[in-house]
Amino acid sequence: MSDIRLTLIGVALVFAGFLVLGIFGQDHYNFAIQEKEFGDCFTYEDGKQVEVSCAEQMQDRTAFFGLVITIIGAGIFFLIMGIRGKWDQDVKPQDKVGPDSSFPS
Repeated sequence: MSDIRLTLIGVALVFAGFLVLGIFGQDHYNFAIQEKEFGDCFTYEDGKQVEVSCAEQMQDRTAFFGLVITIIGAGIFFLIMGIRGKWDQDVKPQDKVGPDSSFPS
C-alpha cells in the first residue's frame, strides 16, 4: 500500500477518534462529576430522573475511553508507518514513467 495512503488513513483515524470523543464523551464526563461530587448517578429519561449504578457507568466510561484510545492509537500507528515508509520515490525500474522508462511513449 502506498505510504501516502497510510498517512491519510492515520489522519482520518485520529480525527475520527477525537470526533467520537467530542460527540459521545460528554455523557461519560457528566457521570464522573456526579459520582465525585454527589456519590449518586442519575440519568434523565422523558424528563424524569432515574438513578443508575455509578459502578456500571464507570465501567462503561472505561470501555468508551479504551475504544477512543484504540482508534487514536491505530491512527498514530498508521501515521508512523506512513512516515517511516519507503515513500513513493522507491519505484521499480519497470514501473517508471518518462525518459528512460520501459513504457512506450
